[in-house]
Amino acid sequence: MKTYIIPTPKGIDSLTLVERSDPTPGPYQVLVRVRATSLNYRDLLTIEAQYARAAPKPDLIPLSDGAGEVVAVGPGVTKFKVGDRVAGCFMQRWIGGAISDRAMASAMGGAIDGMLTELAVLEEDGAVRLPPHLSFAEGATLPCAAVTAWNALVEIGGIKAGDTVLIQGSGGVSIFALQFAKMSGARVIATSSSPAKAERLKAMGAEAVIDYRATPDWDREAMTLTGGRGADIIVEVGGAGTLPRSFMAARLGGTISVIGLLSGMATLDPMPILRRNLRVQGLYVGSTQMFEAMNRAIEAGGLKPVIDKVFPFAEAREAYRHLKGQTHFGKIVIAHD
Repeated sequence: MKTYIIPTPKGIDSLTLVERSDPTPGPYQVLVRVRATSLNYRDLLTIEAQYARAAPKPDLIPLSDGAGEVVAVGPGVTKFKVGDRVAGCFMQRWIGGAISDRAMASAMGGAIDGMLTELAVLEEDGAVRLPPHLSFAEGATLPCAAVTAWNALVEIGGIKAGDTVLIQGSGGVSIFALQFAKMSGARVIATSSSPAKAERLKAMGAEAVIDYRATPDWDREAMTLTGGRGADIIVEVGGAGTLPRSFMAARLGGTISVIGLLSGMATLDPMPILRRNLRVQGLYVGSTQMFEAMNRAIEAGGLKPVIDKVFPFAEAREAYRHLKGQTHFGKIVIAHD
């Protein structure tokens, strides 16, 4: 089979296409012919040796997110059969409950091999069925960004109709959060510095979009837009550069789901957390059970992921470069057909 590896993470040019023997599923495993994968910001950090969680395994097959069809099952498998359309779970051994060290050690495209390959072996409990109305390309966008957004809003945020959700930018997590919030009957306020992206966010249902460059104190604008109350849930992808303003944009007792560090790291003053009685929760994607619950909601609501651009398998490096350019709106996909 053809597969991409990162022999030594030294930038996008270190991505290398090689030939390997076809793998065989073991007990309680399935073999999947991968039809599409998608990229996350984590994948760029990994290939550029900037990912803080842990050094990737040697000769890593990258990308956590992928979808395809089952072509073989190992002994003991009862959940899937040959021909089933599935997506892999970000963490192969986080079925449910609280996250654990064991779960984190099974993160695809980092701790273990990922999905940028023709054939991938997945744990039976590390795969989920795709919603039937989604293509492989659309299904490949779900494992990291969509499950993260679902965790932030539903599992941690306890979202309900009438809530106000504040999202930052137009990356994969933020757009899925917008879609899930609207499905839940919530109001959405977004931040963006791009007029074109702001219009697209509004077309998707954002009630207001704050230009954070024209309005650096966007937390005050968020308070104005909520009548001085603040947002119930903030999906925080910026990190140290945006967290202090998120503290002030949240309502008293509000929830801030901390997902990314796009604006870097710095020392933060914890006093606003205490003074405003905030719940500030870090999260790392989600479990198989969360993924399955999310897929039921996606199927019931007919949600369609937003795809920015699809690259052929042979142009995987170009997909990475497009991600690094930060001009995308939605998910970047690699088609394996």
